[in-house]
Formats: sequence, C-alpha cells, structure tokens
Amino acid sequence: MGRKRCVGADCSKMAAGCCGVKKQKLSGSPGSGGPGGVGAGSGVAGTGHCGSELGLGSSATVAAAANVSRANGLGGPGGNVSGGSSSGSSGTNALSPAPAGYTSSGLSPNLSPGPGSGSGGRKMVVSAEMCCFCFDVLYCHLYGYQPPRTPRFTNDPYPLFVTWKIGRDKRLRGCIGTFSAMNLHSGLREYTLTSALKDSRFPPMTRDELPRLFCSVSLLTNFEDVGDYLDWEVGVHGIRIEFFNEKGSKRTATYLPEVAKEQGWDHIQTIDSLLRKGGYKAPITNDFRKTIKLTRYRSEKMTMGYAEYIAHRQHHHYQNGIGHPLPPYNHYS
Repeated sequence: MGRKRCVGADCSKMAAGCCGVKKQKLSGSPGSGGPGGVGAGSGVAGTGHCGSELGLGSSATVAAAANVSRANGLGGPGGNVSGGSSSGSSGTNALSPAPAGYTSSGLSPNLSPGPGSGSGGRKMVVSAEMCCFCFDVLYCHLYGYQPPRTPRFTNDPYPLFVTWKIGRDKRLRGCIGTFSAMNLHSGLREYTLTSALKDSRFPPMTRDELPRLFCSVSLLTNFEDVGDYLDWEVGVHGIRIEFFNEKGSKRTATYLPEVAKEQGWDHIQTIDSLLRKGGYKAPITNDFRKTIKLTRYRSEKMTMGYAEYIAHRQHHHYQNGIGHPLPPYNHYS
C-alpha cells in the first residue's frame, strides 16, 4: 500500500498525543465531540495533552515553555490551542543501544514495559531509570529542592511522552509529549513538569498526590506514512491523522499504541474517535475516512508506580550505586 517512511527531523514536526483514558462512548453525531472531547489544533506543530477522561490524543496544544511540538497522546478535551496538533512500522529508525545497566531486565515484576516495547529481541532504550528520573524531577519541583543531577541513561534524541496516572484504578492525571526528537535528559525534565502541571484538562499536581502516582515514559520510533487509513495494527501501532474539517482547516490528532486496545476499539472506531477528538463535527462517511493522511508509529514504554520508584531508588543508591545519587530528602530517610 504505498508507504513512505518519515525519517528523522521530518517526524519531529508532528505534534504529540495522549495515552490512556476511561472507556467512552463513540458518537458519530455532528457536534458531539465524540470520544476524546475537544481537540486538535491547526495543522501547525504545537503542544498538546494526551490523556483525559477518555482520551488519548487530542490535538490541542498547550502553550508551555519551549517552542517544541507538544501533544497529548491520550485523548479527551484538548487544552489551549496554539497551532498544535497531535501524534503514529516497518520503518527503520535505528535506535542506539542502551548503556549497560539501563535495560529493563532484572527489574521488579511490578515494573511494566508497555505494549510495543522492544522488537525482535532488541534491547529496549526505555528504562526504569527514566521513570525514576521523572519522579525525581517532579518531587524536587513540588518540594522546592534543586533539580536532580544529570542521569546516566542515554541522552540520545527521541520523540517522547510522559504520562501520569493516579490511584488504584490508574485514572489519567496528565499526559503531554512531543513528536520532535529531544535529547532525553532535557526532554524528560521538560515533559515531566509539563504533563504534571500544564495539562489543561487537569489542575496542577500537588504533593499529596505523589504516593498514588504512576509514571509512564514512551519513546516513539519507526514513523511511517501509509496510503491506507486501515494499514495499522491495533495494540501495535500508534497513529496520527491529518485531515481538513468542515471549514477547510487542517487538523491533526493522535493516539499512542496502547489506546485503541485499552478502549476495545477496532480500526474504524479508533479513526472516528480521533476525528471527533480533532474537532470534526460533521457526519463521518467512509469516503471522508479515505481522505485522511495517516502516519503510524511504534513506541517503547515503561511504567513505574511510586512505591516501586522509592524501592528502586533506595536499592540502586545504597547497594550498587547505579543511577544518579538520591537527592538529600528527609523523605528517603
């Protein structure tokens, strides 16, 4: 089906989307907004959120700090749009091997690599240490400590998302990312706080919420434009769509790879949800679906809960010194 790989920086121009959500009803009625709620921005790269009640991937953009494409890969109502959009293998964007000590092997069974993590036995780049670092960054910010030291995991550039969920039912608490390849050290610092504090669908996080949080880091890879809007696999690929709404404005929206599977959607339901999320209000016909430009992509994902974070940090610091030193918090004593 005529495919064209999206290589390197070209992919970075796409805004990102959200990851997880609660089950939502799919509605094709005009003006309903459909799953994912209000959404996508114009076709220009911008910032956005990922998760909401329902949703992953609204293309709305959040005007946060840097001039980078941000997007939420989860869904639900989008934030303040600033020209943004959202997020998408057979492509071959090679990943550099992870430094020794930072693979996912040997981790607590509670640490869970997400769907699409790794491929063909290749070592994953994403690691538990990245989730730990995100928790460190958030903890330091909320308690007014100096930011954590530079971590030891690779600083190679990747498009990325940071997702926060909370509680036993793991409700979405914030999810924002970028399709621009960013060096991981600075990218994770930035999007840790952006997703925790500036996801317009949620109030900023507080200290009291920390013990109930779960952090997921998703690194996006293998972007590929496909000629058929059905040419992707549920549970394997994330998708980013680009389309023109009823007024002729270009819109985009994205879902991370896990979204469709978690919602129990098939291809058509996922596409229609993304269209509603992106702000398309007219009736959705099969002819219109065929006009969509679709980019599919894969991701490596690691998830860690707060309790695992504390245990992991203490273990590495006190027993074998792997990872950057613990900040001098009374919290760890």
